Amino acid sequence: MKGPFFCAKILLFGEYGIIKNSKGLLIPYNYFKGSLKISKIELNILQIKSHKRVNDFISSLKLIDSKVVCFDWDKIRNDIQKKIYFDSNIPQGYGVGSSGALVAAVYDRYAKNKISVLENLNNQRLQKLKLIFSQMESFFHGKSSGFDPLNSYLSLPILINSSENIESTVIPSQNMNGKRAVFLLDSGSEGKTASMVKLFMENMKSESFSKMMKDQFISITDKCVEDFLKSNYKNLFMHLKELSKLVFKNFNPMIPDEYKDIWLKGINNNSYYLKLCGSGGGGYILGFTQNWLKAKEELEVYNLQTVYLF
Repeated sequence: MKGPFFCAKILLFGEYGIIKNSKGLLIPYNYFKGSLKISKIELNILQIKSHKRVNDFISSLKLIDSKVVCFDWDKIRNDIQKKIYFDSNIPQGYGVGSSGALVAAVYDRYAKNKISVLENLNNQRLQKLKLIFSQMESFFHGKSSGFDPLNSYLSLPILINSSENIESTVIPSQNMNGKRAVFLLDSGSEGKTASMVKLFMENMKSESFSKMMKDQFISITDKCVEDFLKSNYKNLFMHLKELSKLVFKNFNPMIPDEYKDIWLKGINNNSYYLKLCGSGGGGYILGFTQNWLKAKEELEVYNLQTVYLF
């Protein structure tokens, strides 16, 4: 048995900002995906590890109030006995939603009265799904917004206007011959979401940091979202440069030390702009460039992956 695939996600804009009600834009990323699987042959070491992770996660779902979501425990017990595991190529701790995809897959397979992706996905239904997913995913991060599993479950771009107002959206079409690109840079080490979020919450206790978030970070993030959706690319890259500088100055501990020089280099020569992918501290770094060939040349010693050409 192999269930449907659930893909990774990229939070193009909104990291840390959405905690404080900035806009955000999530897109599905089909390069990485995973599905629940039951094998007829003996599991290998990685599959056994995955089965344990799935088992531990599913056990935690008993703590969720049945008024929020109910699960088919007979089906779960049967599948656990058959050593169900999550067959996935989504790297863990890289900011692309490995736990979100697993949450979406488990909800899809075991939730009773589940909200179907074929229904009219109004704000009320999206909020209900977000609530369910945030409670499910809290097992992995201690606290979850629910956006990652929501994006993975729907496999649609999601526009976050605020925590109370979310909608599926349409993003500009990819242009496979386009010069501009969104790309991932592999830092080579896992990020630690819980510790990075804790650091951010500590920083928010500082008046100057809190003011920077309110007066600058949220405003620039909102402009980036609007510019991207309207294909206003001249303004987009102007605001991306501001955002990259702001992140470098105020979120510096979340940028791995060995990538700080190239972060500044991109800002100074305008060949690319880097930002955090998810919570930072490792995993992927997200990049934007107006000249993909030039950026690739400048970053040729690094492991890069294209997300979107435009």
